[in-house]
Amino acid sequence: MSAVSIRNEDYQAFSRFLERSCGIVLGDNKQYLVASRLGPLLDEQGMAGLGQLVQALESPSGRDLKGRVIEAMTTNETQWFRDTYPFEVLRKHILPELERQGVRTARIWSAASSSGQEAYSISMTLEEYKAQGGRLEAEIVGTDISPAMVQQATAARYRANVARRGLSVERQQRFFDSIGENTWEVKPHVRRRVSFKVHNLLESYAGLGKFDLVFCRNVLIYFGWESRKDIIERMASVMKPGAYLIVGASESLARHSEEFELVRLDGGVIYRRR
Repeated sequence: MSAVSIRNEDYQAFSRFLERSCGIVLGDNKQYLVASRLGPLLDEQGMAGLGQLVQALESPSGRDLKGRVIEAMTTNETQWFRDTYPFEVLRKHILPELERQGVRTARIWSAASSSGQEAYSISMTLEEYKAQGGRLEAEIVGTDISPAMVQQATAARYRANVARRGLSVERQQRFFDSIGENTWEVKPHVRRRVSFKVHNLLESYAGLGKFDLVFCRNVLIYFGWESRKDIIERMASVMKPGAYLIVGASESLARHSEEFELVRLDGGVIYRRR
């Protein structure tokens, strides 16, 4: 990859484009991040620098390029059962509570689901809960702004090193099938309750339906204050009364919404729709 030329005015123009398109606020001094994420695409397009890319993005023919740029800037590394705590709370508290309330099939949303690890980890957690005698079922919906990530998540196939990231050997053997020398596939009984679709968190939530639980972790920190408030309010609108919202450990709903109450569980914090 050749060195990417980034003038300050081009960086500012690109920052405005990214916030307008998907709500992400780059802030200052993220030129290295932009260069590392977009360098291969600039090389492929034969562009000398970020300024040329911004011009192309603003042109009528820049629609396909826009999608690829957003994809490059929003795709993040993830892992199975990331941070552990949300899945323990899910198994020990939320799933039993839903079952006590008479819910037979819980609707769960994994927002900004990337390549699917969170959504499938939720399904695996439900399998472990059912193995302990639980009867609850679930419909798990994963959404992401990137069509490529949605396609990869739907395929449910992962390289061996990715399949191992965050998984014990026992879970890997129980929830995956080896389908080649270096590829693992999520087993059908885990996949059957999970579906994925393309969705921009700044656009309409009308087609998503109502949820008993929403995972929106390590996402809100990338948005500006107004966009963050808008997303939280939109999420509240598709959550049933009493539904739970789980955000990242470094994220908070403070000052953003009165629709939720804070719940302390097992040394951590989640939120409940009022």
